[in-house]
Amino acid sequence: MKFTCEKLILQNAIMTSSRATVAKSPIPLLEGLLLEASEDSISIKGYDLKTGIVTNVPAEVEKKGGIVLNARLFCEIIRKMPGQYITISVNSGYVASISSEMSEFEIIGFPTSDYPELPIVDEQDKIEIGQTILKKMISQTNFAVSDNESRPIHTGALFETGDGELTIVAVDGYRLALRREPMDNKNTSELSFVVPGAALTEVERILSEGEDVVTLTLGSKHIIFKIEDTILISRRLEGEFLNYKNSVPAQAKYRIKVEKDEFISAVERVSLIISDKMKSPVKCIFEDGLIKLYSASALGKASDECAVSGDGEGLEIGFNDKYLIEALKAAPADDITIELNSGVTPCVISPADETNSFLYMILPVRLKAEGM
Repeated sequence: MKFTCEKLILQNAIMTSSRATVAKSPIPLLEGLLLEASEDSISIKGYDLKTGIVTNVPAEVEKKGGIVLNARLFCEIIRKMPGQYITISVNSGYVASISSEMSEFEIIGFPTSDYPELPIVDEQDKIEIGQTILKKMISQTNFAVSDNESRPIHTGALFETGDGELTIVAVDGYRLALRREPMDNKNTSELSFVVPGAALTEVERILSEGEDVVTLTLGSKHIIFKIEDTILISRRLEGEFLNYKNSVPAQAKYRIKVEKDEFISAVERVSLIISDKMKSPVKCIFEDGLIKLYSASALGKASDECAVSGDGEGLEIGFNDKYLIEALKAAPADDITIELNSGVTPCVISPADETNSFLYMILPVRLKAEGM
């Protein structure tokens, strides 16, 4: 195998595909990238047996072939190489020569025959959505994906299509994040599937802010995200996802409208004396036209206020500061509505304009009588 490729293009492709390799593994091939040269392009593949990423880049190919190279070492070599173009050649003993200008490396690789095959996806359905939209939807929900392996289904996010819309939902037992956006293809059939949160993190990193369309190809056990010249293949999670529609309170006794950034600033200020070692809730008292915020820990006490529209009649409710701030920052609106029923029932955050583009639900933290 021998080819020449532009350094920056090759480096970006290596970094992208390397995200699906294993840092340390008893199987050395899982720490490697599979390079394959075809007519006029190079395919770079990483696969950790759960998620696979394949990136194709243009190259001047003199001789077809393939090799598996250690991802970390290969990436570092390419990053440090001088010059605009890099030439890589592989001999019959699977030794790769990497050269650019006056620099040259020789590293030992592995034959491609031993590299694990990516799963074959039996195409059942396809979804198309804009890159920018999908990137935002993932970033605004993936923070609420559970890391508790005792409920594997909730370590992923639920994707649902229907009525010309795509809905993504994530839950972790303490909060729920939901985003909904219209799709260009209004005739998409009703689908429901769960994608691992780890795979979605990589999808979000690959996605750009461009206008190009992402194609999701759904199989019986796997899903493919095709993003320009890169594809990501992930297994689907199986199981019964939370019936989120029944989990969200149907009605609210109190509806409080607030300017999001002002509320975030107030919560962040009173959270300054809260740390991971000194767990303490943020207490919110919803009064007429005002939210009063309090916190207390071994470091001291803090209080603040935020103007609102609405009257909570003095309702007191406690929140985990991290969960509250993450939900508020994810909400794609300047003005939000906070819906409440009592101090022990979930809080729902939704758009003040009463559209259905997002919904965040947070379970409250019980307040202690003393110290608050």
